[in-house]
Amino acid sequence: MTSADDWEERARQALDPVYYDYFAGGAGDESALRANRRAFARRRLLPRVLRGAEPRDLAVDLPGAPGTCPILVSPTAFHKLAHPEGELATARAAAAAGCVLTSGMAATVSIADVAAAARGVDPEAAVWFQLYLQPEPAVTDCLARRAADAGCTALVVTVDSPVFGRHGRDRRHGFHELPDGLACENMRDLPGGSAGGPRDIAMSPLLSWDDLDRLRDNTELPIVVKGILHPGDARLAAEHGAAAVMVSNHGGRQLDAAPATLDVLPAVADALDRRIPALLDGGVRHGADVAIALATGAAAVGVGRPVLWGLAADGEKGVRDVLERLRDDLDHTLALCGGRELADLTADLVTTGGPS
Repeated sequence: MTSADDWEERARQALDPVYYDYFAGGAGDESALRANRRAFARRRLLPRVLRGAEPRDLAVDLPGAPGTCPILVSPTAFHKLAHPEGELATARAAAAAGCVLTSGMAATVSIADVAAAARGVDPEAAVWFQLYLQPEPAVTDCLARRAADAGCTALVVTVDSPVFGRHGRDRRHGFHELPDGLACENMRDLPGGSAGGPRDIAMSPLLSWDDLDRLRDNTELPIVVKGILHPGDARLAAEHGAAAVMVSNHGGRQLDAAPATLDVLPAVADALDRRIPALLDGGVRHGADVAIALATGAAAVGVGRPVLWGLAADGEKGVRDVLERLRDDLDHTLALCGGRELADLTADLVTTGGPS
C-alpha cells in the first residue's frame, strides 16, 4: 500500500458493503464529508531552502501526552465490524507507532482492555477516552471513572451531537444495530441498566456548558472538547476549563452544511490565542495534509477513516502501517519545507491554488 486511497480500496474489497458504507458514509448529501478533503486539495506548501534542517524533531506536548507524535487516532466506533480483534489491534498498532489513541465510547472492546492492550506494547502509551455527555449525570460520571481507572490520560468530550446525524447509506441498508455477539462494551452495566447497545448512547439537545463544568469538577483528567467549529465556542471551551479543543465536523457525519475543518481552523486558533492547543481532524490523508494543518494553527491532527481502512485490510499491521507512513511522510515533508521542528511549519508556508 502506498497511499490512503490504496488502503481504502483494499478495505472496501474486504468489508461487507453494509459496514464499508457505515464507515465511509456521512450525513445528508455528504457535502461536509467531501469538503474536508477538498480543503486540503486547495492548499499548497511554499518550501524554504538552505536552512540546515537536520536532525528533525516531530514531538509535541498534548494533554496527558507530553512529547508525543502530532498524529492521533481519532475516535471511531465499532472496530470489530472491520476486524475480529477490533480496538485491541488498533490500540497495539497506535502504541507501536507512538501515536495517542483516542478510544471511542462506542467501542466494541472495553476501555480497560483497550488501554491494557496499548500498555502491553508500550507501558508509557497515551490512551484518551472519548465520551458524549449523557443526559443522566451518573452515567457520564461512571464512564469518566472507568476511563481514569483504566489509566487514560485525558477525556475527549464530543459536543457536536445534540441529536444523531442522519446517514443515508445506513438507512438504505437498514443498518441500525450491531450483529449478534458485538456490543458497545463501555455501555454495559451503567446506571440505568444499559445492555451495551448502540441506542444506549443517549443524545440530548438540553445539554449545556453547565454539564461540561460538572464533568470537569468530577474528574482529575484533562478534558479535550471535540466538535468545535465556531471561534466563540473555542473561547467558551477555554473559559470552561478545557485543556484543548479539537476542530472537527465529526468526519462529515453530523451537520452536512458544516464547513471543512481546515477552513475554520485559523479563526479558532486565533480565538484561543495560544491559551490551549487546537487540534484538528477531518480529511487528513497525507503527511503534507498534517503539515498544512500544523502550519494553519493545529498542534496535532487526528485520523479516523484511514485507521479503519488499515484495520479492515490487514488488522494490527495495517493500522501500524497507515500511522507510520503518515508520520514518515510528515517528516519527509518537514525536511522538504526546510524545517527542523514542528514550530517551523508557519502560516506563511501555506498558499492556495490547488483544485477546488
